[in-house]
Amino acid sequence: MKLFAAISLVIVLLTATALAQQTPASALTRTQIKEAEGLLSEQGFWTGPIDGIPDAGTQSAVIAFQKWNGREVTGELSAKELDAIRASASPHPRETGYAHVEVDLDRQVLMLVNDDGGVRVLPTSTGNNKTFTDEGQESIAYTPRGRFLVYYKETGWKSGSLGRTYYANFISGGVAIHGSRSVPSEPASHGCIRVPTFAAREVSKLLKLGTIVLVYDKVSFVSALDWVKNPKLKEAALASLGAEVDETPEAPTTRSTSLGARKPRPRMVRL
Repeated sequence: MKLFAAISLVIVLLTATALAQQTPASALTRTQIKEAEGLLSEQGFWTGPIDGIPDAGTQSAVIAFQKWNGREVTGELSAKELDAIRASASPHPRETGYAHVEVDLDRQVLMLVNDDGGVRVLPTSTGNNKTFTDEGQESIAYTPRGRFLVYYKETGWKSGSLGRTYYANFISGGVAIHGSRSVPSEPASHGCIRVPTFAAREVSKLLKLGTIVLVYDKVSFVSALDWVKNPKLKEAALASLGAEVDETPEAPTTRSTSLGARKPRPRMVRL
């Protein structure tokens, strides 16, 4: 009888352990989730409504937090993540003193930086450096490093040979910051800078024509402070981009609206 009781106790303990491993540590209360959303927002991570109800914004903020801090990227808000959020500070941009966008390719995050250095951070997915073929032309899925300007914009969804973009903001040839329904934790695009769809429209509103975009990794960084100190340099750079777009052939008409240069989007949009 004692042996049976002992065996039963072991079974109960093993079952409880297995259930604990399968159940996300997250079984957080709505109050705790709301606290996490509030802290993430205060630190600069782009969340949805701070209401304690997990949504796309909550998950996006958690992913951006995990990426920035070098944590395992799960997108899950657990008790462990809440403790880490409580102990964390705001992300810091590479440059301050002027409004711009930074894309950290190592961390795979995009930061909208205001004049005071405050940030709003989103997870992103950039070029995976693999070879791909588009309309018979072989290319490398590469996101260029350097300093760029938003020189051409589109509203709504638009289709191309490689897929669809949502509120695209072009910064270099066919490379754009745009909304996508697929924003994996790792580089996966053909070269574009993808952001979650739920935030893409507002991001586009913030990225006016001429917005400075810095794209960098741990071995390459180009400052734009000379553009800030001498606006004529920036104007000349933007004018040259406009001329570049003017040479692009007309594209088929679509329902989405394009803003910026007089001619339509670049020949190949990398998505």
